[in-house]
Amino acid sequence: MGNQLTTEKVTECKKSVKAIHDVMDIIGGKWKISIIACLCYHPMRFSEVLKEIEGISGKVLSKELKDLEMNQLVTRTVLDTQPITVEYAITEYGRTLKEVTSVIADWGMKHRQRIMS
Repeated sequence: MGNQLTTEKVTECKKSVKAIHDVMDIIGGKWKISIIACLCYHPMRFSEVLKEIEGISGKVLSKELKDLEMNQLVTRTVLDTQPITVEYAITEYGRTLKEVTSVIADWGMKHRQRIMS
Protein backbone atom coordinates (compact mmCIF):
# COMPACT_ATOMS: atom_id res chain seq x y z
CA MET A 1 0.00 0.00 0.00
CA GLY A 2 2.81 2.42 0.91
CA ASN A 3 4.63 1.83 -2.40
CA GLN A 4 1.43 2.41 -4.39
CA LEU A 5 0.84 5.72 -2.62
CA THR A 6 4.42 6.76 -3.30
CA THR A 7 4.10 5.77 -6.97
CA GLU A 8 0.84 7.73 -7.27
CA LYS A 9 2.46 10.79 -5.67
CA VAL A 10 5.46 10.54 -8.00
CA THR A 11 3.15 10.26 -11.02
CA GLU A 12 1.08 13.23 -9.78
CA CYS A 13 4.23 15.24 -9.19
CA LYS A 14 5.53 14.49 -12.71
CA LYS A 15 2.21 15.57 -14.23
CA SER A 16 2.29 18.80 -12.23
CA VAL A 17 5.88 19.56 -13.21
CA LYS A 18 5.10 18.90 -16.88
CA ALA A 19 2.07 21.21 -16.70
CA ILE A 20 4.17 23.92 -15.03
CA HIS A 21 6.80 23.60 -17.78
CA ASP A 22 4.06 23.98 -20.40
CA VAL A 23 2.81 27.15 -18.70
CA MET A 24 6.31 28.57 -18.32
CA ASP A 25 6.99 27.95 -22.02
CA ILE A 26 4.02 30.20 -22.81
CA ILE A 27 4.14 32.91 -20.11
CA GLY A 28 7.65 32.53 -18.74
CA GLY A 29 10.46 34.98 -19.06
CA LYS A 30 10.89 38.44 -17.70
CA TRP A 31 8.06 40.30 -19.45
CA LYS A 32 5.08 38.20 -20.54
CA ILE A 33 3.29 37.98 -17.22
CA SER A 34 3.65 41.76 -16.81
CA ILE A 35 2.17 42.34 -20.27
CA ILE A 36 -0.73 40.01 -19.50
CA ALA A 37 -1.33 41.73 -16.16
CA CYS A 38 -1.44 45.17 -17.82
CA LEU A 39 -3.83 44.09 -20.54
CA CYS A 40 -6.17 42.45 -18.01
CA TYR A 41 -7.12 45.96 -16.86
CA HIS A 42 -7.97 47.41 -20.28
CA PRO A 43 -6.86 47.34 -23.94
CA MET A 44 -3.75 49.41 -24.59
CA ARG A 45 -1.85 50.83 -27.51
CA PHE A 46 1.69 49.60 -28.05
CA SER A 47 3.15 52.86 -26.73
CA GLU A 48 1.00 52.65 -23.59
CA VAL A 49 2.23 49.15 -22.79
CA LEU A 50 5.79 50.31 -23.45
CA LYS A 51 5.39 53.18 -20.94
CA GLU A 52 3.60 51.02 -18.37
CA ILE A 53 6.26 48.28 -18.19
CA GLU A 54 9.42 49.90 -16.96
CA GLY A 55 12.61 48.60 -18.55
CA ILE A 56 11.20 46.76 -21.57
CA SER A 57 12.44 47.77 -25.01
CA GLY A 58 10.18 48.25 -28.02
CA LYS A 59 11.83 45.35 -29.84
CA VAL A 60 11.31 42.95 -26.94
CA LEU A 61 7.73 44.14 -26.38
CA SER A 62 6.94 43.54 -30.03
CA LYS A 63 8.34 40.00 -29.89
CA GLU A 64 6.54 39.16 -26.65
CA LEU A 65 3.21 40.50 -27.95
CA LYS A 66 3.59 38.36 -31.09
CA ASP A 67 4.23 35.29 -28.93
CA LEU A 68 1.21 36.04 -26.75
CA GLU A 69 -0.93 36.58 -29.84
CA MET A 70 0.26 33.28 -31.31
CA ASN A 71 -0.80 31.54 -28.09
CA GLN A 72 -4.25 33.19 -28.27
CA LEU A 73 -3.77 35.20 -25.08
CA VAL A 74 -3.74 38.63 -26.75
CA THR A 75 -5.41 40.16 -29.80
CA ARG A 76 -3.92 42.83 -32.01
CA THR A 77 -6.29 45.31 -33.66
CA VAL A 78 -5.21 47.89 -36.21
CA LEU A 79 -7.43 50.94 -35.76
CA ASP A 80 -8.44 53.11 -38.69
CA THR A 81 -6.83 56.30 -37.41
CA GLN A 82 -4.34 58.75 -38.78
CA PRO A 83 -1.60 57.80 -38.03
CA ILE A 84 -2.52 54.14 -37.76
CA THR A 85 -2.88 52.94 -34.18
CA VAL A 86 -2.45 49.38 -32.99
CA GLU A 87 -4.30 48.27 -29.88
CA TYR A 88 -3.69 45.13 -27.87
CA ALA A 89 -6.31 43.43 -25.72
CA ILE A 90 -6.45 40.33 -23.58
CA THR A 91 -8.60 37.54 -25.02
CA GLU A 92 -11.21 35.67 -22.99
CA TYR A 93 -8.75 32.79 -22.88
CA GLY A 94 -6.00 35.15 -21.72
CA ARG A 95 -8.31 36.55 -19.06
CA THR A 96 -8.21 33.14 -17.37
CA LEU A 97 -4.70 34.15 -16.25
CA LYS A 98 -5.94 37.20 -14.31
CA GLU A 99 -6.18 35.25 -11.06
CA VAL A 100 -2.63 33.93 -11.59
CA THR A 101 -1.27 37.44 -12.14
CA SER A 102 -3.11 38.69 -9.03
CA VAL A 103 -1.65 35.91 -6.88
CA ILE A 104 1.85 36.60 -8.22
CA ALA A 105 1.46 40.35 -7.61
CA ASP A 106 0.18 39.80 -4.06
CA TRP A 107 3.05 37.45 -3.26
CA GLY A 108 5.53 39.89 -4.80
CA MET A 109 4.29 42.77 -2.64
CA LYS A 110 4.50 40.65 0.52
CA HIS A 111 7.97 39.42 -0.44
CA ARG A 112 9.18 42.98 -1.09
CA GLN A 113 7.89 44.09 2.34
CA ARG A 114 9.54 41.11 4.03
CA ILE A 115 12.91 41.70 2.38
CA MET A 116 12.84 45.47 2.88
CA SER A 117 12.09 45.24 6.62
